[in-house]
Amino acid sequence: MSTAPTPATGPPTLERRELGNTGLKVSCIGFGASPLGNVFGPVSDHDAVAAVRAAFSLGINFFDTSPYYGGTLSEKVLGKCLKTLEVPRSEYIVATKCGRYVEGFDFSSERVTRSIGESLARLQLDYVDIFHCHDIEFASLDQIVNETIPALQKIKESGKARFIGITGLPLNMFTYVLDRVSPGTVDVILSYCHYSVNDSALEELLPYLKSKGVGIMSASPLSMGLLTENGPPDWHPAPTELKVACQAAAAYCKENGKNISKLALQYSLSNRGIASVLVGMNSVRQVEENVAAAVELATVGKDETTLSEVEAILKPVKNKTWPSGIQQT
Repeated sequence: MSTAPTPATGPPTLERRELGNTGLKVSCIGFGASPLGNVFGPVSDHDAVAAVRAAFSLGINFFDTSPYYGGTLSEKVLGKCLKTLEVPRSEYIVATKCGRYVEGFDFSSERVTRSIGESLARLQLDYVDIFHCHDIEFASLDQIVNETIPALQKIKESGKARFIGITGLPLNMFTYVLDRVSPGTVDVILSYCHYSVNDSALEELLPYLKSKGVGIMSASPLSMGLLTENGPPDWHPAPTELKVACQAAAAYCKENGKNISKLALQYSLSNRGIASVLVGMNSVRQVEENVAAAVELATVGKDETTLSEVEAILKPVKNKTWPSGIQQT
């Protein structure tokens, strides 16, 4: 029988931050489990288990998945990995999502109600801590307000999810929904690609979200591969000028012996108004590098000189984004 990994003790440890009014304290880095669904190439069960165990032992207590990732594979693999921790369920926080599936989008009350049971079975859990509507810009936002969120509230009342949230790319959809539900209905939001070196548009929304009592998480600090030495995948939806500018920033970092991905992660982690930054991980090496970057930020600080040079390179494309979702009427 395997022994449980020991949670991080003594300095330096990964910072925990309060998630809105939920009472949850989440690690500042969250484990994005989409790679466990073989989304970016095959991951062996051994490597998946090792990555999750390493993350937990280094202080990461928050794991995020979705039935959409790898066509339910991410949930199944994460569930197996969490079982190997052999620690009380209260020691880790799990988020999954509903409404987006490999077969398409379905935000109906009936589908999302069925979805939680399916996800819990795959995760081998009795409840999830957070249950999100996934990429709501692909639905009618009025359906989200009038049908989906009430269904999620019933799921919350049933105890199958402790808190509910909404996710997506366009920032204006968060205000649209939150302005139309009573305070405290939506517990958390998950934004992505809007708090990174090239795009920090989420920052302007933080006071509003805080006033609504909503916990804030941000994903994709590397802007889905834009802020990497290898560059983004071919399918990346960013406009060409943004890709070219990020490529130039990455080249500048490399020429000066710096790593743009580490710099970008530290930039995203440095705003404490964001409770957790989700990073996709599928290996012990990735986990260790990301945690080391967070610990370095907390103890030494970020490389302000290189950061200011990178920000200057990216200034012409700052906050430039791309369309996502359906035309809202």
